[in-house]
Amino acid sequence: MTAGVSVDSTARAQAAALRAKEISARELLDLHLDRIAERNPQLNAIVSLDTDRARAGAAAADEALAAGTEPGPLHGLPFAFKDTHDVAGWRTTYGSPLLAEHVPDTDELVVERIRAAGAVPIGKTNVPEFAAGSHTFNRVFGTTVNPHDPSRSAGGSSGGAACAVAAGMVPLADGSDMGGSLRNPASFCGVVGLRPSWGRVPEWPSPNMWEALCTAGPIARTVGDLALLLSVIAGPDPRAPHALGDPGSAFAPPVEPAPLAGLRVAVSTDLGGAFAVEEPVAAVVEAAGIALAGAGARVTADVPDLDGADECFRTLRAWLFQAKLGELLAAHPDEFKPSLAANIRAGAPLTGADVALAYQRRTALAQRMREFLADHDVLVLPVSQVPPFPAGQEFPATVAGRPMESYLDWMRSAYLITVTGCPAISVPFGRTPDGLPVGIQLVARHGADRFLLEVAAAVEALRGA
Repeated sequence: MTAGVSVDSTARAQAAALRAKEISARELLDLHLDRIAERNPQLNAIVSLDTDRARAGAAAADEALAAGTEPGPLHGLPFAFKDTHDVAGWRTTYGSPLLAEHVPDTDELVVERIRAAGAVPIGKTNVPEFAAGSHTFNRVFGTTVNPHDPSRSAGGSSGGAACAVAAGMVPLADGSDMGGSLRNPASFCGVVGLRPSWGRVPEWPSPNMWEALCTAGPIARTVGDLALLLSVIAGPDPRAPHALGDPGSAFAPPVEPAPLAGLRVAVSTDLGGAFAVEEPVAAVVEAAGIALAGAGARVTADVPDLDGADECFRTLRAWLFQAKLGELLAAHPDEFKPSLAANIRAGAPLTGADVALAYQRRTALAQRMREFLADHDVLVLPVSQVPPFPAGQEFPATVAGRPMESYLDWMRSAYLITVTGCPAISVPFGRTPDGLPVGIQLVARHGADRFLLEVAAAVEALRGA
């Protein structure tokens, strides 16, 4: 510990200490490198670590501050980028043997913003192959395991990011979410992960600027820290025509917990039977509902009508995977894990009518969710249908006794929300009887990301009360 700051301090506390010159970026980096040396060999969360470049970056941060340069909001904070986010000059593999030595020439937008905010790059965080599946393993770097129980999964696809944050190897992390890739690992690792409203964190470059299934987002140990990173990566950009107009700075002020008295909360453990859920997870969601009611919230058991969401998500996901990876699979059919290859091939026979129907369903889903959230301030449901499962499995074979036919089946609690376009956040709220973290998923209306963070902060405080 230096000047009262440790790797387990909040990101806001670390950033404040750096600005006040109570600790140098060099010293803070050394603290994090010590933690990485201690925990990463077992957890395998951070990959492509480059200590020489990290030390050079920390030195440059210290020199800039000494010269009187106004520090950015992430000035001097060590940062490891998700290995599906391009970082100029840094090995970026996407978890694929085909890209094992790939080094991009340019930063993508989320990386560009984090670098501009003063973060010190140290490496990348591990991902499943092409970010497909909510368990982090690949043939380039191996498996990332859970920091609370290394025999268990850290989730995915942002599993390396969530694990690294939970273990104190970095104070913040970027992730991305299509079918739960931010939310599931946050729940599994006991941290906070936000899938923002569509357009809140724009993507660039992209082969399809109008697609809204996947979005980047922040991971942190607290809601307040998550808002700090969101303030950096959110906001419009002229290269991204779908971006929401609110500036990222709207998320910079400290997050005050929303009043819970009178808050209209809908709670469901399974969205009316839309998916199976293991009892320890359902118990945490039920406990959250009881706690919210005890704090004065108006809690009901209502559920939105998400009919067609499953078909919508699966069609659009397969179509996107085929468009992005179909030619690569055709050229290298033996270089993809079987589950991913099958999903890519599932997109090949889709017709224009199939895709049009999926978008019609998505439009109707967004409208029904808007109407539901006019009568409820927030929806509470499971993040993941299961607690962290054994790291040797690709996905759970069964959930609550129900067979899972594919690696997508057990992720319905997350991806049914994806297609509504609403912001959704995973907040730690309990543990299984054997001590594994369980998060609850909070969902608010599209565009209400700041409100959702305020509710999440209130839930965070309620859990700690």
